[in-house]
Amino acid sequence: MGKFDGLLLVSDFDDTLYDDYHRVPERNLRALDYFRSQGGRFTIATGRAHRTFAPHVHLVPIDAPVVLSNGSALYDFQGDTMLVQTFLPPEAPAHFAALLAEFPSLAMEAYHGEDIYVWNPNAVTDGHMAKVGTGYTLCPLGEMPTPWTKAIFQQQHDVLLRVQRRILDSWPEEYEAIFSNAYYLEITRKGSTKGGMVDKLVDYLGADPGKLYCVGDNQNDIPMLERSVIPFAPANCAQEVKDWGARVLCHCNDGVIGDIVEILDRAYQ
Repeated sequence: MGKFDGLLLVSDFDDTLYDDYHRVPERNLRALDYFRSQGGRFTIATGRAHRTFAPHVHLVPIDAPVVLSNGSALYDFQGDTMLVQTFLPPEAPAHFAALLAEFPSLAMEAYHGEDIYVWNPNAVTDGHMAKVGTGYTLCPLGEMPTPWTKAIFQQQHDVLLRVQRRILDSWPEEYEAIFSNAYYLEITRKGSTKGGMVDKLVDYLGADPGKLYCVGDNQNDIPMLERSVIPFAPANCAQEVKDWGARVLCHCNDGVIGDIVEILDRAYQ
């Protein structure tokens, strides 16, 4: 028995657990070793798809399935099994073709199985692919295989704000449209958010939602922070997360998981 028995800690990956130098700070690893030794369970909720997260799953000890693709998938890496997966509706290609006609500067990534298809790539797309360490297939929208688990529109933030409003005004019952950073507007099926999939994770584990703690840095993390007993964020988080009311801790480069485990260590005696 340990002081953290029954606790579930869920962390965003990029710019939260994983730092600006593309590594997991040593302080996070030490904190997780202690947290788990005292009975706590740890996992990740990321915007990354299976293909782009799988090469990194070994970096930290994970005790539960991982939320992938911004809440459109729940994957058990220990059992190599997809537990839950949602898809954009069949109308998505037609809807997005209309968006691309209205906003011709947009780049778009579409995720189908393990494959990533891209139309009109720009510098943001190239930077994203370099960050996640993978390639893509350049393809006209009408030739991309479906169904898609998610899509990402990429452009300057002011353009993406207009795209977000257009999506939410035109198809409010079909899509979630939420930022994972200022230049990535992530599109998933309505209800498929990190928060919604964390709910499914809690149910799957039979965990106590009153012992759930989450940490994340951007708008797409707010739905899961809403479920957290204390919603945590690193100091480098987006202004929207600060304005929403997350408890802001140290910068991700300084090991924000260490701050969280220290807070929990004082809270659970």
